[in-house]
Amino acid sequence: MTFAHGSGRMGPDHGTPEVAKFLLPRYNRGVTTIPENPSTDPIWLHWAQQLQAIAQSGLAFSKDPYDRERYEQVRELAAEIMARQGQADKEQLVALFSAEGGYATPKVDVRGVVFDNAGRLLLVRELADGGWTLPGGWVDVGEPPSLAVEREVREESGYVVRACKLLAVYDRSMHGHPPYPFHAYKLFIRCQLLGGQAETSLETGGAEFFARDQLPPLSLMRTTPQQLERMFAHFDHPEWPADFD
Repeated sequence: MTFAHGSGRMGPDHGTPEVAKFLLPRYNRGVTTIPENPSTDPIWLHWAQQLQAIAQSGLAFSKDPYDRERYEQVRELAAEIMARQGQADKEQLVALFSAEGGYATPKVDVRGVVFDNAGRLLLVRELADGGWTLPGGWVDVGEPPSLAVEREVREESGYVVRACKLLAVYDRSMHGHPPYPFHAYKLFIRCQLLGGQAETSLETGGAEFFARDQLPPLSLMRTTPQQLERMFAHFDHPEWPADFD
């Protein structure tokens, strides 16, 4: 099992990961029922993420030099676990973790859910792995989710949209994505298509609308088939509330 980085501006690629078994949550009128053991990530990844978060938060608040040294050792241990189990480069992981500061919290990824008049869903092709995904990426500091998703859709697809409804908030570790070093939440936001035309970008090699029975191979680091199935279900039932884990 190897690590790869996901959505835009995530750093260097560490290889193509083996896809973990998907554990599909149960839904009832748009509300998620969390299973007893919700995470689909391997347990070693969960432990390593927890150690990294403890180290990061400890380094953010500790003044004692001996405590700081211990937290740095914990960070090294987290990187060692991920490197050995994930067949990744330890020094790259240490550098990745060292760039994180402050109290450790989940990262936030937004995905634009854009349908055309024929009920087809907008996807973009990722240059990193050749798979297709909902347009999106990390939310920038100081940027509300609505503006973040509108920006990401415009940058990655060329289409101009307006964010209009939150459809889902998913814990990345619960939905069968390949392993990733950090804990992250994924926000799926329905967007109204206003204009524009398909364009490429530095990260994407095309943008197209797809019918639900004609979906292309997906970039599983970013989007899974079950998530797209759920977005089409929300399209069929606009009265549903948002899903959340």
